[in-house]
Amino acid sequence: MNILLLGSGGREHALAWKMTSSPLVRRLICAPGNAGIARECEVVALDAADHGAVIAFCRAQRIDLVVVGPEAPLCAGIVDDLTAAGIKAFGPSRAAAQLEGSKGFTKDLCKANDIPTAAYERFTEAEAGKRYVRARGAPIVVKADGLAAGKGVVVATSIAEAEAAIDMMFGGGLGGAGADVVVEEFLRGGRRGEAFVGRSRNVVGLAQILGEALRAFQARGGLARAEGFDSGSGQVVDDAGAERRLRSDHY
Repeated sequence: MNILLLGSGGREHALAWKMTSSPLVRRLICAPGNAGIARECEVVALDAADHGAVIAFCRAQRIDLVVVGPEAPLCAGIVDDLTAAGIKAFGPSRAAAQLEGSKGFTKDLCKANDIPTAAYERFTEAEAGKRYVRARGAPIVVKADGLAAGKGVVVATSIAEAEAAIDMMFGGGLGGAGADVVVEEFLRGGRRGEAFVGRSRNVVGLAQILGEALRAFQARGGLARAEGFDSGSGQVVDDAGAERRLRSDHY
């Protein structure tokens, strides 16, 4: 199987490393890739934002499957365009990618379907957002609605900090990602994520994702306290267990 992997970050490096170990993979190409990914497979200068160029490359190189890593091309509909061109692609459609591309869309979806989520409001101008912050108090969370490369969320511990975040977002500090803003309730507690791969009504669960357990790698002459979950059982593990899991092939 010839596979094209789109992306250039750590996520794509991990995917490239794992995919090259599969006996099903005859050739793996990453675009645009990076120096680390180049140690795992071929890299080519190809812009994922140019869907026509990606499709032409796939046809010229007889690509059997395209794996899309970054959110931006997914939200731009690259999977839809590849599918329409008869090229198999792994990733959500433009419609499904809205769950990642718009925090407001996802919050509204949760609200409409009685999925528990923090109390929130959406805003298209700064003053209304600030009035909401003053009414709710701090701590409070301010989020740019769109994709912001991991920089779109501010956990504000004071009203002044929240108002400054709102001004920054509406002032263009995050580009178009901050054209709409979500302000939501601050929730205190642990964090647990679960990853799934699905098609239609068929869903397969992947290993549980342990964000909090990363604290196990904080150096203190040993391990910092890690409150995570065992990826197989879902149970809380001790420091040593967290380290073993994080060093395993699951991660």
